[in-house]
Amino acid sequence: MAKVSTAQSQVGSSRPVRVGMISLGCAKNLVDGEMMLGHLQRAGVEVTAEASKADVVVINTCGFITDAKRESIDSILEVVEGKRRGDVRRLVVAGCMAQAYANDLRREIPEIDAFVGLDELERITEAVRGELASHVPDQRGALKIYDHSNPRLVSTGGYAYLKVAEGCDNPCSFCHIPAMRGAFRSRRIGDLVCEARHLEELGIQELVLIAQDTTRYGEDLGFDNGLRHLVESLLAETAIPWIRFLYAYPATLDFGLFDLMASEERFLSYLDVPLQHASRTVLKAMRRGGDSRSYRSLIERARTTVPNLAVRTTFIVGFPGEDDAEFAELMDFVREIRFDHLGVFTYSWQEENPGADLGDPVPEDLKQARREELLELQQTIALERNRELLGRTLPALVSGSLAEMDLLLEGRLQRQAPEIDGRLLINDGTASAGSLVEAEILEAHPYDLVGRIVRLLREGVSDTASRLPVRPG
Repeated sequence: MAKVSTAQSQVGSSRPVRVGMISLGCAKNLVDGEMMLGHLQRAGVEVTAEASKADVVVINTCGFITDAKRESIDSILEVVEGKRRGDVRRLVVAGCMAQAYANDLRREIPEIDAFVGLDELERITEAVRGELASHVPDQRGALKIYDHSNPRLVSTGGYAYLKVAEGCDNPCSFCHIPAMRGAFRSRRIGDLVCEARHLEELGIQELVLIAQDTTRYGEDLGFDNGLRHLVESLLAETAIPWIRFLYAYPATLDFGLFDLMASEERFLSYLDVPLQHASRTVLKAMRRGGDSRSYRSLIERARTTVPNLAVRTTFIVGFPGEDDAEFAELMDFVREIRFDHLGVFTYSWQEENPGADLGDPVPEDLKQARREELLELQQTIALERNRELLGRTLPALVSGSLAEMDLLLEGRLQRQAPEIDGRLLINDGTASAGSLVEAEILEAHPYDLVGRIVRLLREGVSDTASRLPVRPG
């Protein structure tokens, strides 16, 4: 990426200061990180993707589950060690852990130089310059919502996330995100269209709509079927080729979205609906509605309307109340539904969770065994589903060179969402990163597919598609 002016960015040296970011957790957090990078760039601060070259490191933390917290702490301690060696001058901690645990982190890790909360992303420039040394973010749930007027440095290639809302009102007993990110609050459609147009100008080929509860979009603004109206506006007022949404909550899912998918080629036939479990006993303990019967009806209805629909879900195993019978019900449900993509988490007990009083009765080794058993089942199903694609020629978005072998390319089909699903490995043909192509599917594996480029559909904007200023954890 092109370097920007660094005249205002000095930390005890005549050399311009370079700032690197490690962004952890979900796509919503990544968007926050991109906004912080945008504010830094606007202020004339040089951003680097190489942590070894960074004078100031910003860690955009995640606090969703125990493993995410541990990853965040490990990343912080890694940078602390860099400070001790003299490789790093300043450490800034942002994200969910800064919002919820800044006082604890300051006490336990005094080497942290500054904190930036979820409602003060624009203060990142002050933080990297050393002007927030004694500042601690408000430890209550966030209240603010950022609009398109805020700068943003997109860090993904060929696609971009569009955060349509903030916060969450769902009472799930396994999640304390509402306590950190606050109540659900939607952005205005006009505001989102403006941001989408800007992303289109950057050469973005795929727009991924996200929120904690994306299908609730617009409810707080008085809209009925708000997400559908938003997608219709984005289709009408941009020419972005691919639009998809992630994180559908079953109770707020508008079936009119599937009618729109069936009629609009640019609105991708993809449903990400995190069901969390199939047993009513477990779902009740999770404080979620639904059961295997209602979920089966939901998916069958969606697939009837959109026959080529790719369906992704996530489940939690080892939740309090999940005995052998409940887990068997979940396994049977997965066998019957045959999801295209499936993620599995083991239950992570945390004292901050609304359901902490349920305890953590399922032994960790049993949780892991159930996770492995469910993933093994899904691997068989996914392979069978992928084999159905052999010989077909399908649109694909080229991501760039394959990390494991830079002589090959990688990309994604419309049925593969970024970061969470498998990839298309391209062994024949060339195209720049961010290009849309047609690819013939030659091989099928449980997660990835192998194919060759048949023809170019739309050339990518390589400068945008190759910029990666955020280093993932």
